[in-house]
Amino acid sequence: MREIALNILDIVENSVKAGASLITVTVVCKDNLLGVEIGDNGCGMDEEFAARVLDPFTTTRTTRKVGMGLPLFKMAAEMAGGGLSLVTKKGVGTTVKATFVADHIDRAPLGDLGETMSTLLDDERDFVLTVETEKGKYVFDTRDLKRELDGISVTEPEITVFVRDMIRENINAIGGNLL
Repeated sequence: MREIALNILDIVENSVKAGASLITVTVVCKDNLLGVEIGDNGCGMDEEFAARVLDPFTTTRTTRKVGMGLPLFKMAAEMAGGGLSLVTKKGVGTTVKATFVADHIDRAPLGDLGETMSTLLDDERDFVLTVETEKGKYVFDTRDLKRELDGISVTEPEITVFVRDMIRENINAIGGNLL
């Protein structure tokens, strides 16, 4: 994928399909390392499936016989001097962690996390986005947003545009636009 944010989107969509009610996305860029962690409280995977999930010919989809999300994310991390790990437990959830050498010539740009997160908004589950750089930390939590909206859907167009712009502005304020 051309941007890490698209990998994040793909992995989070897997969390949604796994029935997660809370999905966390953490991006940390410090000491020339970019770390991306996506965690959920979905159904998790059994040990056998987890051992095969990084193989592109392993998928739970019925519409095609390949699953490229995790293998492509792993490849992107490895090409940029990093790696990928997966921790999962059936009935508990899954955490995917990828690391990249931040200034590696082959590292894909982070991309637009504001757009990614605003695309994911829904009223049925919650998301927490944390972005941390050497200049500061920003946390966006849909639980806080939903309390403030007091019953208004987070999928209303005005809300998604507001969220997208707010995330972009706050990430830029901590130097995240350099990612």
